[in-house]
Amino acid sequence: MSNSLLTKKALAHCLKKRMEHIPLNKISVKQLVDDCGLNRQTFYYHFHDIFELLGWIYQKEAVEGIAEYRDYSTWTEGFYKIFLYIENNRAFCLNTLESLGRNHLDAYLYSVTNDLIMGVINELAAGMRVNEDDKQFIANFYTLAFTGLLIQWMRDGMKESPKLIIERLSGLLEGHFIKALHKYEKQPS
Repeated sequence: MSNSLLTKKALAHCLKKRMEHIPLNKISVKQLVDDCGLNRQTFYYHFHDIFELLGWIYQKEAVEGIAEYRDYSTWTEGFYKIFLYIENNRAFCLNTLESLGRNHLDAYLYSVTNDLIMGVINELAAGMRVNEDDKQFIANFYTLAFTGLLIQWMRDGMKESPKLIIERLSGLLEGHFIKALHKYEKQPS
């Protein structure tokens, strides 16, 4: 593992540790580098600010971990992994949700969800004549619905079981992706 990656991981660890008890907007670069035994210049060599570090954490820890769940037979497992990441990083994610870093959480949720759904849409649309804008519109609709569901689950204290939510979501969406694609399918001229 490169020194650069080790430094980024150390900074990420320190930020997550602090965010267990301190709001993100109360954490300074100085505190992070002091925790890691680094200097400020080292931090700024790797990240422009704490928000960029926050985005890097979501990218490395969560987004890259679910790339394999982009097809119709595994998309529910991918969504389940998103719930588990949030549940296992509860203080970090809730702190992000309640802070100025909210846009990083939104971007993370949108990115991973849209990537999963686009994988499903592209798989189901194989052999159909649906243009890319229509496929993206369908994916965007389902992405926004799912991310809204996740945010509300977090705001409600994460009480409902992720497995139950996924089962309910799967039942609700069964057959709807293909139905939506058929609505946008272009007929041969």
